[in-house]
Amino acid sequence: MNNITIRRFIPMLAVASTLAVGAVVSNPAMAAGNAQDRVNVRGKIVSFSANTLQVKSREGNTVTVALAEGYKVAGVARASMGDIKPGSFVGIASLPKADGGDGALEVLVFPPAMKGLGEGSYAWDLKPKSNMTNATVANAVQGVDGHTVTVTYHGKEKKIAIPEGTPIVTLGAATADDLKPNAVVFIPAMRDAKGKLVTQQVVVGNNGIVPPM
Repeated sequence: MNNITIRRFIPMLAVASTLAVGAVVSNPAMAAGNAQDRVNVRGKIVSFSANTLQVKSREGNTVTVALAEGYKVAGVARASMGDIKPGSFVGIASLPKADGGDGALEVLVFPPAMKGLGEGSYAWDLKPKSNMTNATVANAVQGVDGHTVTVTYHGKEKKIAIPEGTPIVTLGAATADDLKPNAVVFIPAMRDAKGKLVTQQVVVGNNGIVPPM
């Protein structure tokens, strides 16, 4: 993904003050909308035309999403714990742990050009009661059951456990040619005045790697 694409692809994890993309993965128009107007679509592509995607969502229904003029496509590429180091900017979806603290559901390592986008910790809809934290890694410590990272955002600090097997990805190059039937997608969308879902970006899985956010 070149620098121009990175700057123009605003990740899903920065949708507004109440949602982070995941990110992800939003844009100023989406950030201005009400939370109830935002819909994160996760599922497999059924069909794709010049300006419309039909997606079989994870809930089992078929969803139609209009693609806004100038929409962007990004892929996901495999990353590892080795990429999560002091100074890295990450988006971590997590759930509260029964014994305290948070446990990661997935980690997105942002490209350097996206550092700071959507910084903060927000409610997220990957799972009930999950959160998304976009923050800078202060340190990462390996333990018996995996790793624990300390991240900082807006002067706050948070520790998140990353168990072995947690999906870790970064953003990679993709084009509209990757929007094929059965491709797994994550789409941060907005409902327009008529209730139609519209998006300016699509995150698509490729090379066997799917968007975990």
